[in-house]
Amino acid sequence: MTTTVTNTAFDLHVRKTVAWHFGEDTGSPFWLAKRPALGFDPLTEVHGLADLTRFPDVSAELRQVPVRDLIPRGLADRPFRVYDSGGTTGSPKRIVDGGYRARMLVWARQRLIEAGVPAEGDWLHLGPSGPHVIGYDVSRYAALGNGLFHTVDLDPRWVKRLLAQGREADADEYVQHLLDQAETILATQDVAVLNTTPPLLEAICARPALYEAVRAKVRAVLWAGTSISAENLRQLEEVFFPEATVVGIYGNSLMGVAPQRPAVPGDEHRCVFEPFPETTRLELVDDEGRPVADGERGRVRLHLVSEEMFLPNVLERDSAIRVPARPGSPVEGLADVQTYRRLDDVRVIEGVY
Repeated sequence: MTTTVTNTAFDLHVRKTVAWHFGEDTGSPFWLAKRPALGFDPLTEVHGLADLTRFPDVSAELRQVPVRDLIPRGLADRPFRVYDSGGTTGSPKRIVDGGYRARMLVWARQRLIEAGVPAEGDWLHLGPSGPHVIGYDVSRYAALGNGLFHTVDLDPRWVKRLLAQGREADADEYVQHLLDQAETILATQDVAVLNTTPPLLEAICARPALYEAVRAKVRAVLWAGTSISAENLRQLEEVFFPEATVVGIYGNSLMGVAPQRPAVPGDEHRCVFEPFPETTRLELVDDEGRPVADGERGRVRLHLVSEEMFLPNVLERDSAIRVPARPGSPVEGLADVQTYRRLDDVRVIEGVY
């Protein structure tokens, strides 16, 4: 299944979704309360994607807002879940989900299959679960292929806390504890797909028995959660896992997922990400908020326009290089995503997720 959304169609989607979120009978208490202070009428003055930068970046408010206020009144009869961000830039942000991510993940899974990830087989997720949405995402991929879902739980906030306190030895001991569990699973179970983070893949490669188990069993290695250098990615693909498919996924709790797109002739980057075209646009902008040119690096700006969550004009913690849209795609690509080490007065600690 291939989803194609033109930018003209996306403008129409923006108008319909804004009308939904600011309609008295359908909108969320969160956005309805903000309407009087916006300085413009979203129902008559928002015509498409270009107008989304008129909205304030409300992402910081997701740290404290009562999450029930985020649920649109038009969906009040639908069960919702609450998911937290990893807390990389401070107190976690919270979102609500009533089924949107399940739909997005059907699209994302097809993209992974196109990239060489097995459509069937069992998965091992060496990453967060708990309040973090990534655990649900990966379990959904496995379930859609009738695969079993093995998991080793990971608390990314604990690792960040250890590193912030200068307790690198304790953080490494925690990583070894995670790898012990992964090794036990791989010693006894057939695992076709491993989903984890670049720092944990590095730790796996430094542990001979575990590394050999991954090489012997795993057919696809998915990495996500932290940035990776171009050289380290090359080594993962060519040196450490040459027989496996290595695929990246960019994303977070707010934006959803942007899987690695199929290679395009002339691509200068090993991995280029594309977001879900039905609901999401990722722009790369300079310090003044202006889009950068193709091939230039800019800060990631998110517009999420879905029935459940409306998050326009969100400046993310990452920068990336802008890559032209591939033929037939309405969304541009992002390459070489890197996390800022400091944002304003906040020190950013990636840790292992």
